[in-house]
Amino acid sequence: MSRLPKKHRIAINGYGRIGQSVLRALYVDPRHSELQVVAINELSDLDTLTYLTRYDTTHGRFPVAVANDGSHLLINGDRIRALNEQDPENLPWKELDVDLVLECTGTFTDRATAERHLASGARRLLFSQPADAEVDATIVHGFNSGDLQPGHRIVSSASCTTNCIVPILDLLERHYGIENGVTTTIHSAMNDQPVIDSYHHTDLRLTRSAMHSMVPVDTGLHQGIGKMMPALSGRFECLHLRVPTINVSLMDLAINLRRPTDAASVNTLFREAAAGPLQGLLGYTEEPHASVDFNTDPRSAIVDGTQTRVSVGRLLKLMAWFDNEWSYANRMLDVAQVWLNLAGE
Repeated sequence: MSRLPKKHRIAINGYGRIGQSVLRALYVDPRHSELQVVAINELSDLDTLTYLTRYDTTHGRFPVAVANDGSHLLINGDRIRALNEQDPENLPWKELDVDLVLECTGTFTDRATAERHLASGARRLLFSQPADAEVDATIVHGFNSGDLQPGHRIVSSASCTTNCIVPILDLLERHYGIENGVTTTIHSAMNDQPVIDSYHHTDLRLTRSAMHSMVPVDTGLHQGIGKMMPALSGRFECLHLRVPTINVSLMDLAINLRRPTDAASVNTLFREAAAGPLQGLLGYTEEPHASVDFNTDPRSAIVDGTQTRVSVGRLLKLMAWFDNEWSYANRMLDVAQVWLNLAGE
């Protein structure tokens, strides 16, 4: 009798926008069928967790029925243990035989705290944000997934903006060479912003209403670029602007190229990459889109060819859309699957 392959056992720590998107993606995308969520740790009650899973303003209703039995989330015959624990060392990862914790709280980035999950019995941990230098690797899926090693225990999936921009910069660097550049991330509002003005953050701009203003915020994207592509370290300046939408963001790039080109050639490069080696990760479009058209799009970046401009042969202006929630959740799952298959667990 043939046996079904063993699924990799996943726990989600932190059930915010990325944690919820990760769970949804597992149930709607067959590419992730080797992964199974066995537990969610979130500091809210189970009825709230169930409700937030069932209904979502951004991504719609959950595609299958969701209920709970008082201690588990029940989805499509699966029983997902619901936990409410602040201290990672008290989590039952050993009891639940957890292969990988997806750390989605966004509240810490250090190896020492991550190792507390390992002390609880988890075999590995994947950060949903850029982490400190002490982690074993930072991975942008489709760019440096080959850097993953079976012996790695703590890894970061970088950021949604890094996942968007690195494949684009890699193509441009290999075909034209990059002298330097400036990026502006036009990003949807996030939950570190208040709905109305409120004492909220040491950055005074983040005390202002997310729904009534465009708000400049600090970004570490230039550091992410330099970390993933050392040849470009120190060559980019990056700005970040929050706008009053709830999802889907836009990367605006201005890049000085080493070799001359034109807009049509640049668009051909991205069109062919999107249909070829980067299919599923990179998109290309020339349709007259608005941001909402890319809601729940799993690709890391979709280059908008209608906005490509080249000035005097070398100054390139490029725009790329990305769903800052859904695409990033899918990249986390891609990294998880590659990593766990590599480890043979």
